[in-house]
Amino acid sequence: MTEKHTLLSTEFLSVTFPNPLILPSGIIQEIKDHRRAEEQGIGGITLKSVTVEPREGNPLPRVAMYKNGYINSVGLRNPGIKKAVPLVKEFIKKSKIPVLASIFATTISDFKILASNIEKVNPDFIELNLSCPNTVNDFGQPLGMGAESTEEAVKAVRSVVSKKTKLIAKLTANIPNIIEVAKAAESAGADAISAINTVGQEMIINIYTKKPVLGNRVGGLSGGGIKPIAIRCVYDIYEAVKIPIIGMGGVSTWEDAVEMMMAGATLVGVGSAVYFNKNVYEDIKKGLVEYMDKEKLKSLREIIGTAHG
Repeated sequence: MTEKHTLLSTEFLSVTFPNPLILPSGIIQEIKDHRRAEEQGIGGITLKSVTVEPREGNPLPRVAMYKNGYINSVGLRNPGIKKAVPLVKEFIKKSKIPVLASIFATTISDFKILASNIEKVNPDFIELNLSCPNTVNDFGQPLGMGAESTEEAVKAVRSVVSKKTKLIAKLTANIPNIIEVAKAAESAGADAISAINTVGQEMIINIYTKKPVLGNRVGGLSGGGIKPIAIRCVYDIYEAVKIPIIGMGGVSTWEDAVEMMMAGATLVGVGSAVYFNKNVYEDIKKGLVEYMDKEKLKSLREIIGTAHG
């Protein structure tokens, strides 16, 4: 019996994941290197966000660890859509698990260009990164900072891709009301919500050099420190929309995964934790199976949203 038919098999927008764990975008910097996550037992992979033009990213160092996680300021380092398309195509061809292609832009026209090009290689999903804290538009904000701009971006992408193409809107917690943004994404045609991106901007200072550790000085926060924020966001979004949710932010144990699903997530992103524990995916899967056996659960669906009563 394959993993696909075990207790952990998860349906998400009619696509079967062998388990509910997915790799969020940005954890692994090169598309070809995402294969490691599949080998380590992840259920689905979100590739690094792609932009229209190549980006070198922010100055080194781009990642710094602190006791509760990481801050990073990679700055969407990627080869640009022209070079990324064949890389994504080759990755999808070899992958045995669902693949989410992530795109990022600061203008509506660029989002349309990206979506039109990436759709040609038939990813299982297209994720609209509306919330990267390390890049900004002409007004100093990511597009996903507001309901109106989120609606415009999702609607524009929906207008240039097939109705069958599954769109996921990735949102940020760096806003006063994530509920309104989630509703806007849903009404504009998003098939699912992904929440949350890294929280930021944050800073770590080296007390000996007397300077910020990151080359960009500030970066987005990830890891255990942001889990309560992510749980609250997923909980609120679940109450507000009817489309499914990918929950992420600080998940490193099976207990964290259960908590995220109880808040309302169908799939659970596990990112920074892999730097602390190379066996984290297998550890979480083992814990989930044991929990389900102990609670006499036949499906993960019995967990999703239970914190809502």
